Amino acid sequence: MGARIVSSAVFFAVGTGLILHVRRVLLRELRQIREVAGAAQNVLLRPLPPRVEGLTLAVGRLSASRGASVGGDLYEVAATEHGVRVVMGDVRGHGLSAIGTVAAVLGSFREAAHEEPELPLVLRRLERALGRHLRERSRGEHPASGNAAPESPLSEEFVTVLLLEIGADGEISALNCGHPWPYLLSDTARPLTDSEPLPPLGSFPLPAELPVLGCGRLLPGEALVLHTDGMEDARDAAGTFFPLRAALAEAADDAPPVSPQGLIHEVYAELLRHTGQLPSDDAALLVLRNDRKRVPVQKSEPPEPPEPEPERHARSMTGG
Repeated sequence: MGARIVSSAVFFAVGTGLILHVRRVLLRELRQIREVAGAAQNVLLRPLPPRVEGLTLAVGRLSASRGASVGGDLYEVAATEHGVRVVMGDVRGHGLSAIGTVAAVLGSFREAAHEEPELPLVLRRLERALGRHLRERSRGEHPASGNAAPESPLSEEFVTVLLLEIGADGEISALNCGHPWPYLLSDTARPLTDSEPLPPLGSFPLPAELPVLGCGRLLPGEALVLHTDGMEDARDAAGTFFPLRAALAEAADDAPPVSPQGLIHEVYAELLRHTGQLPSDDAALLVLRNDRKRVPVQKSEPPEPPEPEPERHARSMTGG
């Protein structure tokens, strides 16, 4: 009996050690995968410059994947000869499976924004890039390839996309495929427009005609706030949605003109206080303020260097 007890104790100790070792190995591999995925997304969603063509920028993102910065939100701002072009989108789902789709859409935008003279042509390029990506995924996920079943069927894949173009005079043009409209901050917060958007990319083919929507002007000192639906869909324990518009209006009323970076911090702090935890969906926020005419410098932003005085050249003229 004593020998059996000793043998059982030895087997139990060995088994426990093996389990703990396997657990440590799996946790280490998971941590490495998250780090690699986070680095890959940081390359895709590269940091935006603080200013582009007289517009002051700030961006923030919060991933629903706990312990990782991997999400399905995408954004980019490009200064082109056609104006400042902006894209914000949201891939269905989040996590590692969304990175490939983000790469396909963002890579296409970064080329098309400079090459295409019209905003509808940029959107056509994004649609074709997404179609190629989904076809390649379809071949890779075919049962004959021996890979595991995908997290979601390709027939359910789609991407919401908002395209904006801001001209030199602040004129705003837009094309929207299923994405939330941005808010315009002046003395308060209001939706840029209430027009009905097109369906998301991937759900249906784009219509033959893509009329560009004129959305007025972004005046000096005013700001545009672009966001993904993870912001307004976040809920607290009682199921109440996060009041994004009210949070923006309060921030705009505090000290106009609004500081983009300060607004990002304030809204995310309110969001986390509202939910009490990470939201169930990725949440991205992009703020653009028109500084093309000088506005007061905010405390969180370094002052701009003074412009040099133009040289005065004296020239004497004699009659001939």
